[in-house]
Amino acid sequence: MKFIYIKRQSITKELYRTQTGLRNSKVTSITKYFMGIPIKQIHNYKQIYYGRKNNAIEKMLFI
Repeated sequence: MKFIYIKRQSITKELYRTQTGLRNSKVTSITKYFMGIPIKQIHNYKQIYYGRKNNAIEKMLFI
């Protein structure tokens, strides 16, 4: 058994943004553990996708 280890856990949360409103997104947190007890959260990041970005060249091709 390891005394100190790092574990990554992913969950889905509802996040509110002013641009897009309420969305479900995947939130991943990396936590450091000591004998099964969480000591500190190293990193927390969200995977948010706003959709396809508009490109001026693509708009010119479709006209």
